[in-house]
Amino acid sequence: MADRRTVIAGAGLAALAATLPGRALAQPFASKRPPAAQRGFTSKAVEAEIARVKARIADPELAWLFENCYPNTLDTTVRLGMVDGKPDTFVITGDIDAMWLRDSSAQLQTYVHLTPKDADLRHLFHGAFQRQARCILIDPYANAFMADPAALSSLSARGDRTDMKPGVAERKWEIDSLCYPMRLAHAYWTATRDKTPFDALWAQAMTLAVQTLRVQQRKDGSGPYSFQRVDPSPTETLMFGGFGAPTRKVELIHSGFRPSDDACVFPFLIPSNLFAVSALRMLAQVLNEARGDAASAQGASALADEVEAALRDHGRMSDGQGGQVWAFEVDGYGNAIFMDDANVPSLSALPLLGAAARDDALWRRTRDLAWSERNPYFFKGSAAEGIGGPHIGMDMIWPMSLISRALLSDDDGEVRRCLRWLSNTHAGTGFMHESFHKDDPAKFTRSWFAWANGLFGDLILDIERHRPALLKERFA
Repeated sequence: MADRRTVIAGAGLAALAATLPGRALAQPFASKRPPAAQRGFTSKAVEAEIARVKARIADPELAWLFENCYPNTLDTTVRLGMVDGKPDTFVITGDIDAMWLRDSSAQLQTYVHLTPKDADLRHLFHGAFQRQARCILIDPYANAFMADPAALSSLSARGDRTDMKPGVAERKWEIDSLCYPMRLAHAYWTATRDKTPFDALWAQAMTLAVQTLRVQQRKDGSGPYSFQRVDPSPTETLMFGGFGAPTRKVELIHSGFRPSDDACVFPFLIPSNLFAVSALRMLAQVLNEARGDAASAQGASALADEVEAALRDHGRMSDGQGGQVWAFEVDGYGNAIFMDDANVPSLSALPLLGAAARDDALWRRTRDLAWSERNPYFFKGSAAEGIGGPHIGMDMIWPMSLISRALLSDDDGEVRRCLRWLSNTHAGTGFMHESFHKDDPAKFTRSWFAWANGLFGDLILDIERHRPALLKERFA
């Protein structure tokens, strides 16, 4: 049985890549997309976007990577259906046959700007909102779900010591699992002004999501969620009966696990609390404008205000140089750790989620410290330099960190370096991976990881909009 820690899908391809010179596998840049008849979903607007942007990319390998990566979610991970007369869209992560609330939202976010141009794409989004709502109503503490809501988990999570319900694939409580659907709903509403997906079922799920975030402030006890797993890795379980490390209750939201699905050291995960503030405000706007529900919107905004105030008081720490930065995790007693993890929300990627302004001085100091040796998961090697995390281990850089860095950079030279690293580390596969070794890109994990592929597509679209001259360059 597989889970996100045990799936190392790139091993065979990496071994093959290691036997070939240079980038032999990439020649002659033949498409790696499935044949049209075998694709999960085809959007005319997405296909037009691929053709339009690819024509502006001078580097043949970069153009090939974009054409492979950008449609990967639609090509390979979506399953469409109908439930109770409404559209249903189930979105797997790639090589794990389950739907993560976080990943599915991030995977679809890359297409949201095209929804006004494509009714079929809007239909797919309607189905995703419906499916996410039904998942949250099954269990707001779960991070991943089965396609069949009556099925038991097919992952190793089946034996976890927690309240595993039918339909749940894994039950790791992560703040961002509830925030990502709020962000996607806001992006869709902003792009389309289409009220259709935001029906009573969706509103019921959002009410439960806000209530769950409030409960996990744990103002009156430890709350109903606990989790333990029998596993040799300490990052897979929570201490003290599954409730996690002790905290002083300061109105921050407790998280059992990080976006990497690794256990928190201190339960107040600061990048996820910052994301909660921005996501709750996004939700409030949708509730107000799409549903006319001022009371629910006010409840979401009030919680955002509480958490924001608590972050100001308890979320920062010394940078060791006379300034302050955002901590990665704190316990409310004054203890904090500094690091960063490539999975988003991360400290480095906060502006991508509306959780910080790109020109915010506090965030910039934090990002710079995260991209330094102060962060134990910042790695420099002969292939690239970037951030990884405990999930895969030392010396493994995540392309997601390079993509986030480039998306938030104001420096053409830095964006150029990130593009070169990304072009040179896919090991001939034509896709982004979960991680690769800092000195040997042929050693990588997960050859089918749709979130990273979509985020790479976002990067190319962003460069085309704001730095089109870079696409006229070669990166080999």
